[in-house]
Amino acid sequence: MRRFYSLFFSAMAALMMGFVMTSCSDDDNPSTGEDQQYITNEQLAKLGCYTDLHLHLDGSLSIQAARKLAQLQGITLDMSDEELRKQLQVDEGCQDLNEYLEKFAFPGTLLQTSVGITESIKILSQELKDLGYIYAEIRFAPQKHCQNGLTQREVIEASIKGKQEAALPVALILCCMRGDDNHEENLETVRLAAEYLDKGVAAIDIAGAEALFPTSGFADLFQLAKANNVPFTIHAGEADGPESVKVALDYGTKRIGHGVRSAEDASLMQRLSDEGITLECCPTSNLNTAIFPNISQYPFRLFLDKKVKFTINSDNMAVSATNVIREFQLLNDTFHLTTGEVKQLIMNSIDASFAPESLKEELRAKVNKMIID
Repeated sequence: MRRFYSLFFSAMAALMMGFVMTSCSDDDNPSTGEDQQYITNEQLAKLGCYTDLHLHLDGSLSIQAARKLAQLQGITLDMSDEELRKQLQVDEGCQDLNEYLEKFAFPGTLLQTSVGITESIKILSQELKDLGYIYAEIRFAPQKHCQNGLTQREVIEASIKGKQEAALPVALILCCMRGDDNHEENLETVRLAAEYLDKGVAAIDIAGAEALFPTSGFADLFQLAKANNVPFTIHAGEADGPESVKVALDYGTKRIGHGVRSAEDASLMQRLSDEGITLECCPTSNLNTAIFPNISQYPFRLFLDKKVKFTINSDNMAVSATNVIREFQLLNDTFHLTTGEVKQLIMNSIDASFAPESLKEELRAKVNKMIID
């Protein structure tokens, strides 16, 4: 009997120690009244079922990718890795979105030939697969890749070839660009998106200097997209405020690129929740462009509390020196994510993606296999 009690209390002590090691203090993680299974950064690194809905091709060229693309195209890069990094990555002292966008000039020079575009998508997709991604939507502006004689059609066809040879399932989003002298180029992008829809192209977007060229000035592009049944997402609520998100919603979008400034307007938050709109959030990018002074100000818990659907994305892997794993880890350091929250955010991404339903089912099955909450 004495031996029984000794074994019993030893077992109970072990169980209690295990509880302490796997649980977080009430101070660090306020209880919601339900059992919570918190996730660690180590576990996040090994999930193997990540998605990214907001990923710019020209902002996501790694140093290795840049060197390979230069070699394939006979371009001399007489720079050290550190010098090359400075061409691709934003400085810590970045002031705003306009300064951030300056980092797209150099990688753009490597994406002006058909082979450069095709190979860039193949290289990026392999890097994503190696990180544990299972799906990504890669966006780019065809008109930005015509500096050496390519047409937008040729750019799109080269990107579709890259998609077809990609290491994992990817969708292509064609970006129109904010500006005051490229209206015809934007209309051409929308028309070509309609022509290549379901042949590799999944949707359109509009990107660029949001505050300088407000979303309200591009209504005809999205009217044309709707007339041709082309799905779309819209950059809004980043450099510009909540009104830009309202304009995008009035155009009929079901997804918002960034959209974090929505947190400034309670009625807009309710509308996002009621209409089931999905935000494509990119935390590190928003810190780079000084939308928020630090990650503790990010409206992560507010979006959850108000039942606003959102996803976690990288935006520009090279410019912001990040990927989706790092984005989740950044949030986890401050907001202490549960396994269920991580799973829900990834499922939000799959649900809101432009993937066909058959692929969505495959992706959901992979997530359910990898994350048991």
